[in-house]
Amino acid sequence: MTITLKVPSIACGACANTITKAIEGQKPEAKISIDVEAKIVTVETDASEDTIKEIITGAGHTVEV
Repeated sequence: MTITLKVPSIACGACANTITKAIEGQKPEAKISIDVEAKIVTVETDASEDTIKEIITGAGHTVEV
């Protein structure tokens, strides 16, 4: 399943790295793509959207509803 989320707190590449590492840490099979300028996180995973949102917010970022 592909999950696309708007993450307005992404400010730079370091933010993208933080999110990527957080997701990979809990879901190593996930394929992650982050568009820093558009503030969009796309994740291909078997995990639920809620799980991915929890991982991102746990990394200190906000997910737009």
